[in-house]
Amino acid sequence: MLRPMLAAPMYVYLCLIYIGLEVIHGRVWARTEVSEGLPMLSYNLPLRAKHNAHTSIYRLLGANIKVTNAVHGKVDFELDIMKEHTNRLKILHGGTIASMVDLGGSLAVASTGLYNTGVSTDLNVTYLSGGGKVGDKITATAVCDKSKLNLAPAIGKTLAYTSVTFRNSKGELAARGSHTKYVTHAVKAQDEPFVPPTGAEIADDV
Repeated sequence: MLRPMLAAPMYVYLCLIYIGLEVIHGRVWARTEVSEGLPMLSYNLPLRAKHNAHTSIYRLLGANIKVTNAVHGKVDFELDIMKEHTNRLKILHGGTIASMVDLGGSLAVASTGLYNTGVSTDLNVTYLSGGGKVGDKITATAVCDKSKLNLAPAIGKTLAYTSVTFRNSKGELAARGSHTKYVTHAVKAQDEPFVPPTGAEIADDV
């Protein structure tokens, strides 16, 4: 009984990271402001959707998530709320927002230049008002809060602290979340060559 209980969260986490690093305007960091500091790679979203169609997390978020802006240390993204994102009251499920905190924190870390975003050590969500119903859009801003020497947002040597805020279609603050990630190995991995996954489609314009 113990093994499945431990395996499921890690499986969900890996799926979220895989999606988070790939869905940027349908391509990974393709021609966004932050792309100059990141590995110049991108994948075609329809192809990735085909590869990941069997994963429940991708079906839950991936096809409906859009990143609207990305700069160093900050990523704006949004979700078109579908039936599968809601609870029995037919409003946005708290678990959907929690998944977006995980995803958003990883995106914020990636926006600083890391193509490996580390592993989660802590995740917290505070729900403030309704996120919306089917057909609504919830918007989010993820920020890498950790600063080094009071300069621009940066990654610490051990941990990255991120925060995510959510607003519903009325503009109300719907939720806030925090996501802490252990990034020591991720920072070290920057010195290693980045190799695209076997069969990955590379965008012609990157």
